[in-house]
Amino acid sequence: MTTMLSVPALASPGWANAFGNEVGKGMRELVAGWRAVLAEMITFPVFYLLIVMFMGRGKLLEELLVPVLIGLVGLAFIHEQINRVFWSYLGDLQSGVLEQTYLTPLPSAVVVLGRQVAAVIGALPVVAALLATGFVAVTVQGGMFPFEPAVLVPAAAIVVGTCGLALVLCGLTLVFKRIESITQASVAVYAIIGGTLVPLSALPDPVAAASRALIPVAPGIEAARAMLLDSATLTDLGTVWGLGWLLLQPILLTAAGVVVFNRLERVAKSRGTLGRY
Repeated sequence: MTTMLSVPALASPGWANAFGNEVGKGMRELVAGWRAVLAEMITFPVFYLLIVMFMGRGKLLEELLVPVLIGLVGLAFIHEQINRVFWSYLGDLQSGVLEQTYLTPLPSAVVVLGRQVAAVIGALPVVAALLATGFVAVTVQGGMFPFEPAVLVPAAAIVVGTCGLALVLCGLTLVFKRIESITQASVAVYAIIGGTLVPLSALPDPVAAASRALIPVAPGIEAARAMLLDSATLTDLGTVWGLGWLLLQPILLTAAGVVVFNRLERVAKSRGTLGRY
């Protein structure tokens, strides 16, 4: 007599349904919070124009409009992805429904990544509002708004790398309760040393190297600026670590995020505090 052992495959209908449910849950939260999305579509462009005016000493200088826009687009993605996923996961923890995560065939880390899909979609209206504002500002001043289809590669690198960072923060909240301030402070750190407002080349070498290594938006923003402002190509970005690191960094960050999340989850389970807040 033979015994058949069934191992759930990643592409099985059960896994696909569970992943789709998490995406759907994130989308429902996004629709329910449409007022917050609308507010961000207004505040991010206003913040963008104020930053340019501050850096231009009260003037919307054409030479600042595109570089600052590229940085703020990256910052918008990391802000939306981290906050939406973190607060969604924390909401499950606070309301006592986190255990539902373990009723699906998916590993819990993959469940969190499912919510990232909805977070990325939620970031798109904000990014679109920023790009529209930048386009109008550049056009009004008689400039040409740069566009290069290959810039979607750095954008994708930012999105994928940020998934790993969100996993780390969600794992931390399982072990260390009330870490909301860390999430907010981390976005400020990315804005200061992540190359969003000040190019990495203008930062001290050790700080720039740490940013390229650890901050998901840093290589993508640097590559996007090289492509849109200096006419660089994907294979010749003219940056310190180039295309190889642009593609490798987000993969490493996401893999590290999965490992750290699983480790912190095991710690919470061993302490019996998985669903406690």
